[in-house]
Amino acid sequence: METHLADFVRDTAAGREAEAILRKCVHCGFCTATCPTYQLLGDELDGPRGRIYLIKQMLEGAEATERTRLHLDRCLTCRSCETTCPSGVQYGRLLDIGREMLEARLPRRGLDGALRAALKQLLPRPALFGPAMRLGQAFRPLLPAPLKAKVPPATRAGVWPRAGHARRMLVLAGCAQPSMLPGINAATARVLDRLGISLVEARHGSHAAGCCGAVRFHLGDAAGARDDARRNIDAWWPEIEAGCEAIVMTASGCGVQVKDYGHLLGEDARYADKAARVAALTRDVSEVVAAEREPLAALLGALPRLTLARRVACHSPCTLQHGQKIRGVVEGLLQAAGLVPVPVADGHLCCGSAGTYSILQPAIAGRLRENKQKALTAGAPDVIASANIGCILHLREGSATPVRHWIELLDERLGAQPGP
Repeated sequence: METHLADFVRDTAAGREAEAILRKCVHCGFCTATCPTYQLLGDELDGPRGRIYLIKQMLEGAEATERTRLHLDRCLTCRSCETTCPSGVQYGRLLDIGREMLEARLPRRGLDGALRAALKQLLPRPALFGPAMRLGQAFRPLLPAPLKAKVPPATRAGVWPRAGHARRMLVLAGCAQPSMLPGINAATARVLDRLGISLVEARHGSHAAGCCGAVRFHLGDAAGARDDARRNIDAWWPEIEAGCEAIVMTASGCGVQVKDYGHLLGEDARYADKAARVAALTRDVSEVVAAEREPLAALLGALPRLTLARRVACHSPCTLQHGQKIRGVVEGLLQAAGLVPVPVADGHLCCGSAGTYSILQPAIAGRLRENKQKALTAGAPDVIASANIGCILHLREGSATPVRHWIELLDERLGAQPGP
């Protein structure tokens, strides 16, 4: 795609990256076939190719408009188009550049601006979000139905094993997960403990790892996201220097963000090298468990056979399959554990969660959820398994089939009493 960048962006790092991405695009339109919003709305500007043109126009000096914002806001950042693109266009990176530029040139106002500002302040801060969530859970029976659907019932995390193994890994607590679904990280700690690995959450003095930065980043606050990344790196660094093997992500949305720290802080002289090291150490929990094939097989082989195999529909979050390029691993692990994965149509399409998207674009998110729930339940599964907290909570709304994190299912299976 021929591009003539405007003077204000031509000689910047963002401008050079955007130009390189744009020059790869050959207008083929294959991306529209797998874009969830284009499939729903049928508008060229609500597909990757149309959004690329809108961003290109801004980069070439065209006025930033609310019309441009409308179509960029509707993008889920699912990156399904990247999986489809034969030319390797890094659409997600281009969208990030376009959104950051749009926020700078056309600040948000009114209710939309206020809502996004509130989300940026509340969600990434566990000290604020946790008490707010506990209050909501206490009064959950009295909440109106739309709000009640966003507040999961309070649950206990369960036992977290003592860190006694020579092998040691870090896990990101995250911002919303500890108060909404605390059992996920605890289940991960128990699974890894059985595999001979201690899992710990980092806290060193005033430094504690928290939000990965994705919330702020996708709400247009790139500077705040970089601050989140720096804080996490500071919290993790002593453990990394002490020989930590990996940084485990139990939410695929966090994983794709942390794996991108090297790029996010690539221009930061103080943090660039550390960020690259952190990104290289980051693993989705499915990668960690799958790498322990022999000890896992031994554990599973010692368990009693299931008298009635549970049927499971595996939902692969976009951040796992398109962002991290991890496909089929979860299904294989659950099948090895004795569960029976059922076929799921259109598995490449987004469920509509997409971080705060389900709050900011509820109509589109709701339609995508309905489509995904139909696909997931078509095979009459006993349970739906996902790999990201946002997707789990979104898919639970209106679902008669339980929706769980897949690591909880594996933890329960490994917790069964061994046979004689």
